[in-house]
Amino acid sequence: MKAEYDFSQGKRGAIDPIQPGKTRITIQLDDEILAWFRQQVERAGGGNYQTLINEVLRQHIQSNCEPLETTRQ
Repeated sequence: MKAEYDFSQGKRGAIDPIQPGKTRITIQLDDEILAWFRQQVERAGGGNYQTLINEVLRQHIQSNCEPLETTRQ
């Protein structure tokens, strides 16, 4: 470990830039839901569980064209 480090070229914020068309948010999911998505990605041999969640939400929206108010319980 060095005695001193040079951070003069360092940048604040997220390391990975946000892709166009995407928005970084904070969301709270049940532990079981998150575990299920992570398991699916692991069984498939790898990938990104967030991408899978996004795809499942997209499929749900496309298959259920009814207004959100009618889907609430």
